Amino acid sequence: MRPSGRKLSEMRAVSIETGIIKHAEGSCMIRMGDTHVLCTASIEDRVPPFIKGSGLGWVTAEYGMLPRSTTTRMRRESSAGKQQGRTIEIQRLIGRSLRAGVDRVALGERQISIDCDVIQADGGTRCAAITGGWVALRLAVNKLMKAGDVKTDPLVSPVAAVSCGIYAGQPVLDLDYPEDSEAGVDGNFIMRGDGQLIEVQMSAEGATFSRDQMTELLDLANEGVQELVAMQIKAAE
Repeated sequence: MRPSGRKLSEMRAVSIETGIIKHAEGSCMIRMGDTHVLCTASIEDRVPPFIKGSGLGWVTAEYGMLPRSTTTRMRRESSAGKQQGRTIEIQRLIGRSLRAGVDRVALGERQISIDCDVIQADGGTRCAAITGGWVALRLAVNKLMKAGDVKTDPLVSPVAAVSCGIYAGQPVLDLDYPEDSEAGVDGNFIMRGDGQLIEVQMSAEGATFSRDQMTELLDLANEGVQELVAMQIKAAE
């Protein structure tokens, strides 16, 4: 029995509310259970120096957690004068995951910055950020297309992410914090809506896992991602 009472293949309740931030070209609040992440997309008519003049667009991301998004107050990273390694790793993951669903030629030489701010954390914040980040990106691109600034849709496929793991010896989908903190195996699966894998982060947290168990977790993740993709498309209509 999972602590939440969910079935092994049952995700937490998911909702995606769009139009949260007035000034952003795209924005949404994604809630996956008690994990809530605010995602915004900002369009800029510039690209990083290393691709300037190439005709290619760029999608990048920043990620952060509010001080009381967790059970005890965290110090703001700005007050420490630098970002933590975990923060840098997660925002790079978000950026490269979203770029995997973008035709950068069709986007043109512009940058879309995705900001993901964790309002409340209960496991799976990076997965929620990627999933919500794509919705914000979709809304921003819709504005570019409506204005005629891009001729061909640069988003080739939705991108979503979900966690899976082995908890109490059983493969489970979409770990919340109580499961994540005790799981023998923990993983994050980032996929496109067409089923293509973007990244898999798997680690033994106290127990090793077999190839068959890995396949079970991948199958669970695929089911979860397809559920999320359907919600993403509906939210961005």
